[in-house]
Amino acid sequence: MKLASTRNPGCVVGFQEAVLHSLPPDGGLYQPVSEADLRPWILYLDETKDFASVAGTLTSALLKDELSPAICERLAFKAFSGFSPVLRELEEDLHLLELFHTPSGTHQDFGAMWLASALEHILTIRGKNATVLASAAGPVAASLGAAFAGKKHIRLVLVCASPSAGIPLDPAWLVQNGGNVLAAETAASVRDVRRIVREVYADPVMQEKYALTLANTANIGRLLPQIFFYMFAFSRLRKKTRGDIFYAVPSGNCANLTAGLYAWKYSLPVNGFITDASPALPGSGDRRQAAADAEYEIPSNLERLDQVFVLNPLLRQGFVFPFDITETEIRTLRREVRQNFGVWLDRDTAKAFAAAMEFRKSREEEGSVVVFANDDPGFSVDEVRSACGDAPELSPAVRRSLYSQPVEKLPACDAASLRKLLESRLPPV
Repeated sequence: MKLASTRNPGCVVGFQEAVLHSLPPDGGLYQPVSEADLRPWILYLDETKDFASVAGTLTSALLKDELSPAICERLAFKAFSGFSPVLRELEEDLHLLELFHTPSGTHQDFGAMWLASALEHILTIRGKNATVLASAAGPVAASLGAAFAGKKHIRLVLVCASPSAGIPLDPAWLVQNGGNVLAAETAASVRDVRRIVREVYADPVMQEKYALTLANTANIGRLLPQIFFYMFAFSRLRKKTRGDIFYAVPSGNCANLTAGLYAWKYSLPVNGFITDASPALPGSGDRRQAAADAEYEIPSNLERLDQVFVLNPLLRQGFVFPFDITETEIRTLRREVRQNFGVWLDRDTAKAFAAAMEFRKSREEEGSVVVFANDDPGFSVDEVRSACGDAPELSPAVRRSLYSQPVEKLPACDAASLRKLLESRLPPV
């Protein structure tokens, strides 16, 4: 698998290099170079293959030039053993892809678990160690902690902007208790924490000393497994529907949409993507503020989306369908979905679902719609109860993600204090 920088097509590396060194030297983001034809593998998949098997097959297809099929299969099975999305049929041609049946109750677990497994296998083969750096809070911190805890050859450093609240981690994961996770919190804003992490990651001395890499979707190894969501859903639908298939995804930081477009480039049969409108989306809203925010986000995925649309300009109008969704629509939709289908929706899923309903109203031809349910509705329990009159009991995964564990305190809100923390608590690689 070859990947190139969004800012310099001549900067091309293999998958292993991109995972170990998350950002290209020019500050762009790595993206796939070729549009590999995975149709033979995709059409091989059906409802008899569980998610780990789907992921193993596709991992092997994508990385066959760098990792053996046996390693690819083992990588995927180790990542996803016991965890899988659930495709729920709500009515004919309307499905909900639940992505929150995971350790922390969020879809981000799938990307984090696959990245952690990939890094562990690559580092074991190379006989090297690495330090994974991330700014995170709440469920994201819990997700990364669960994914990386106990992984060989890897230390995870989490920095959280949550003064005196702690971070939801199992105490056994922490460095001071013999684990491989170093967690710290600071009174800095979320934006400042992201800036601090980015500054430390960009320091060549720290890079060399700790072999730093990133844990969010700036790292292609975190984004790539989100392609598997689409392939998994298609494997369940392909024998049940003969019409078009559309996927409705929350806009978020555009990671799911970007992954979906990559899945399409890899020959996934899909007729379009539906989402809630966002300034981050190319061609919608004022992107100046979104671009400014991207300077602090690692990543925004804006550059990856831009590149897809530049290479395929007609996609923006005829393949991606954004809809403006109001707060009133979200509240009403949540109540109706609960009454009609017996399910609750978290906030982002409600946006995607509302966009899907608007899309269906605007079209007369038949087609199946799959709505991505990213996170456990328990994370939005107050909003859900207000809209629906009732709410789900908090799952064990949500409870774990909301639990706060006291961690290290950064003495100052700057990159120097983070450097000192690493130097005092972690030996060089």
